[in-house]
Amino acid sequence: MNYLAHSFLSFSDGQIVGQFLEDHIRNNERFSFQKDIQDGITMHRAIDTFTDSHPAIHEAKKVFSPLVRLYSGAFVDVSMDYFLANDLTLNSLKGWKNHSQKVYRVLNQNIHLFPENFRLMLSRMETEDWLYNYRTDRSIGFSMKNVLNKAKYLDKDIPVFEAFLENKDVLQKCYDDFFPDLLAHAKAENELLQLRK
Repeated sequence: MNYLAHSFLSFSDGQIVGQFLEDHIRNNERFSFQKDIQDGITMHRAIDTFTDSHPAIHEAKKVFSPLVRLYSGAFVDVSMDYFLANDLTLNSLKGWKNHSQKVYRVLNQNIHLFPENFRLMLSRMETEDWLYNYRTDRSIGFSMKNVLNKAKYLDKDIPVFEAFLENKDVLQKCYDDFFPDLLAHAKAENELLQLRK
């Protein structure tokens, strides 16, 4: 999953920090953080493991795999954030806006825990309000372009965004089949984490 899903599937401020921190630390470093941040790191990994094994995600990857092969998962992750940001059964537009502002605030309050490259990215993320704006085609197109630019072995002109636009109905169904299962899994995982206090 991408930034919006990981932040939404956090059950405390510390978990938000841990979810974002997970990509920037070595495995053995996680024990140096307070319990709720460790829980966020654990939650991030649980979400990724569950996502990778879900049949609807395997189906969604078929949209991108002819174009980008093993990178298809990264584009599915970005796509799922689009449908999540537009899911008004989980949050109102005002609720999604408030959520994005809370995430930026929490991350900035803990910015000393993150490397310099994340600090620069967070500044852009907040200024351009990525989390809220994932609901627009333009922002998802920008995110997909970023993934292409970071991928070492992919041509930068591969029409992944066009594939997204052409297959929105397919991807929407994959989201609908997938996200309620992920939400239930995250809630169950959080209950287990709280029992370990």
